[in-house]
Amino acid sequence: MTSVELLTRGELTVRGRIREASNAALYCTVAHDGSEATCVYKPVAGERPLWDFPDGTLAGREVAAYEISEATGWGLVPPTVLRDGPYGEGMCQLWIDVTPEAELLALVDGEEPEPGWKAVAFAEVGDGKTALLVHADDERLRRLAVLDAVINNADRKGGHLLPTEDGRLYGIDHGVTFNAENKLRTLLWGWAGEPLTQEAVEVLGSLREGLKEGGELAVRLAGLITGAEVDAARARVDALLASGRHPEPSGEWPAIPWPPV
Repeated sequence: MTSVELLTRGELTVRGRIREASNAALYCTVAHDGSEATCVYKPVAGERPLWDFPDGTLAGREVAAYEISEATGWGLVPPTVLRDGPYGEGMCQLWIDVTPEAELLALVDGEEPEPGWKAVAFAEVGDGKTALLVHADDERLRRLAVLDAVINNADRKGGHLLPTEDGRLYGIDHGVTFNAENKLRTLLWGWAGEPLTQEAVEVLGSLREGLKEGGELAVRLAGLITGAEVDAARARVDALLASGRHPEPSGEWPAIPWPPV
């Protein structure tokens, strides 16, 4: 049984609450036909309204982000489904165990990053001092930066990066994505303005096909986000392919989320 089948068909049992979450997020188990897994369940009923995301639901956008991730072939978002649960319809996502040894972000002294790192911005660290915020020059993060540009992620924080012992990297918390207006806020600006990799160009080309009117991906997204948001995602893919480069901060919106971690 696949993780998606288990999340969709399994019996969902609430085991606790994730208290640091800004909206209702419940730690659960899901079980079916001898298979069991841990997961996160975020009921729509527990969502707080957002003035700049008035349409749709956080849960729908989380599932839409998973659909885009799967279409890239990169598998950057844990299996995520929309289903009924103890507190009504909500998002259900496979729980990911993280390896704490992985170092993806750092604050360093100096004006330039060391080899293997990319500069993001200078940050105040207290007592009038500043440090350079850097992230790893890692192909997994670079793929995630492309995904975030497509889904227009307004909240890519350090705590939303989940490296695992098997070398994979997942991104989570995609409730504030797909806005029709430019909302990209991320810690992954290290490649801003640089040419996209050939792999990314090929993936974006495949996404463009899937997002065409009547395309398989467009049809799946239509049940999760608004038509205007699907159109905007299509336009972002076209813009990335036309420029051939990673996007740069627009200056119209804070480029880095707060708090950053």
